[in-house]
Amino acid sequence: MNILYAASEANPFAKSGGLADVAGALPKALVKDGVDCRVVMPLYGDLKMRDKLTYVTNFSVPVGWRSQYCGLFTAEVDGVTYYFLDNEYYFKRSGLYGFYDDGERFAFFSRAILEMLFYLDYTPDIINCNDWQTALLPVYLNLYYRHLDKFSRIKTIFTIHNIAYQGKYGLEILEDTCGIGRRDQHILEYDGCANFMKGAIECADKVTTVSPTYAGEILDPWFSYGLDRLLREKQYKLCGILNGIDMERNDPETDPALVAHYNAKNFDKKDSGKAKCKKALQEHFGLQQDGSPVFAVVSRLVGMKGLDLLQSISDKLVCDEGIELVVLGTGEYGYENFFSELAARHPGRVGVHIGFDPKLAQQIYAGADVFIMPSKSEPCGLAQMVACRYGTAPIVRETGGLRDSIQDCTAGKGNGFTFAEYSAHALYNACWRAKELYWQKDDWKNLIQYAMSCDFSWDISAKSYEGLYNETVNLW
Repeated sequence: MNILYAASEANPFAKSGGLADVAGALPKALVKDGVDCRVVMPLYGDLKMRDKLTYVTNFSVPVGWRSQYCGLFTAEVDGVTYYFLDNEYYFKRSGLYGFYDDGERFAFFSRAILEMLFYLDYTPDIINCNDWQTALLPVYLNLYYRHLDKFSRIKTIFTIHNIAYQGKYGLEILEDTCGIGRRDQHILEYDGCANFMKGAIECADKVTTVSPTYAGEILDPWFSYGLDRLLREKQYKLCGILNGIDMERNDPETDPALVAHYNAKNFDKKDSGKAKCKKALQEHFGLQQDGSPVFAVVSRLVGMKGLDLLQSISDKLVCDEGIELVVLGTGEYGYENFFSELAARHPGRVGVHIGFDPKLAQQIYAGADVFIMPSKSEPCGLAQMVACRYGTAPIVRETGGLRDSIQDCTAGKGNGFTFAEYSAHALYNACWRAKELYWQKDDWKNLIQYAMSCDFSWDISAKSYEGLYNETVNLW
């Protein structure tokens, strides 16, 4: 089976969020399983590993009333073939998104993917599109390419990683920029504007999300950002598949970012690699090292991550419960300022790094005892899985992929601590339970061993995707 995985970012070439992790790991797992899965993405100005790229050809892409140059490059990493679509006007910039013309940039990208197929001796059975940046591809395929032999049997799957970002623009963008005339604008029109994601949900053969629970949640207005009415109508083509993590890149036995290595059999030894990682982390942040458990947050500092709950209880956790707290992230000024001031109020008990440092993030996963993730909404989440892999017990709210991946250990065998109600009291109770169990060393050891044994590899998720691909290929 031939799968073309269309994404606006992919590890190890470009990353701004979890989509890159998925686009880098899922195709690799599929290829290992015998599927010919290839990835296509933009050739950004600050793309990594540019020296691995090989020029293939160039061609023109219709963009509204005009044509734009597109260069095609390729590279192979971990057995996966990557294609890169080049246009310096659109993509030779610092950063991936957030530009005034993002709608035009990714309309070009979606159309260029289809035009690219004319120049390859490769025809996918399925194009798996991801998020709003590739949402126009199923629309273009149905409107302008379906009648051609090369495209007549291609199916499309659209994966929603975060429904909050839909690609919403004024209707005037459709004809002039996207090349979609008034006769067809109803495909993308939703609540008075052009909505790229709406077009993909209408036109794709299947729609997926990144966890089973999130697939149910987005049918509810509270989670859907306005698309619940459409999704309920198209529910027959909706399903959720839990993401995995790259178990090789996230391995406490081999991770080069760590000062020492360990595994599920030796993490609890007094001089183990886990203990050395904790000591190094405490030294890095100037913490007291008095034997207290270290709680950690690695996150975008935004409201959707539930940080208002942590904000309400952080002083009490540090002062009354005696924990040490480490925070790594960047985002909204209010949260950045709050956590910086918290560290200033509690020197030796709280350490904060405003910004994102991938190496430090890995050191926090390894060195902390507990990982806090109290999200309001979390389509899948990968951090809680990585925390388990490194023997750091996650505290999560029961939403989206957090609910699908973490089970509460106090209600039987589980790999972390969960709470359902979105309240500071519920989070505090979960933190208190984690702190209490930490001092019961045998029970804590059993929890961590179980968490580290959980299989969050892409091998399991890849099998689910293969089943979905086979089902989709056999449609009509």
